[in-house]
Amino acid sequence: MPPPLIGITVDLQDDAYRVSTRCPAAVSEAGGVPVLLPCLPPLAGRILSRCDGLILSGGDDPIMEHFNVATHPKATPIAARRQAFELSLLAAVDARPNLPVLGICLGMQLMGLHHGAMLDQHLPDTLSTAAEHWPQREHSVRGVLGSGVIWSHHRQALGDPGDLQIVARASDGVIEAITDDRRCFYLGVQWHPERTPDRRLGIDLIRRLVAVAQVHAQGANVPLHV
Repeated sequence: MPPPLIGITVDLQDDAYRVSTRCPAAVSEAGGVPVLLPCLPPLAGRILSRCDGLILSGGDDPIMEHFNVATHPKATPIAARRQAFELSLLAAVDARPNLPVLGICLGMQLMGLHHGAMLDQHLPDTLSTAAEHWPQREHSVRGVLGSGVIWSHHRQALGDPGDLQIVARASDGVIEAITDDRRCFYLGVQWHPERTPDRRLGIDLIRRLVAVAQVHAQGANVPLHV
């Protein structure tokens, strides 16, 4: 079988698509073929149908009016078209339980919001240790994924997991990873595995995504849960 195609969402700034080279490089290192996905909401389902796995990449902050909450005045909202596209992808993913999904930072937040989670939009307002998460910090996490030091860069975090399950927290209690145990691989991490030196919490998470994508691209139905 050819290596699986892993779709990666991209940012939309000033009418241009942007993405760090690190995430596609990590997918390639993990044995997958990275495919950058354009922000075209009407085509989300058709685009997803060509992918064997999906990575929702990092970025700025969700537009919260979509979730009936005012966007925090200190937030830096992502492009409305990007948000519409990624939420359309998540809606299409709902009908494909065998499609592996990894959400990174913003991607994890959108996964949570899609599943009814609450978002703490400005950690400095509510958390005395917010400086441990922003800007560009390394700190420890602990959970079923293992314990270690991760690379982090966020001012927002999920306040609860909605109907998902928490699988990692920081030492100050911030939710650092969520999953859906009804699916084969549906993982959101608040950190950036493509920048995290600890292999178990870094490249190995992307390797697991690619491995599950390969299995299910072959038509198998093997329960490879997080």
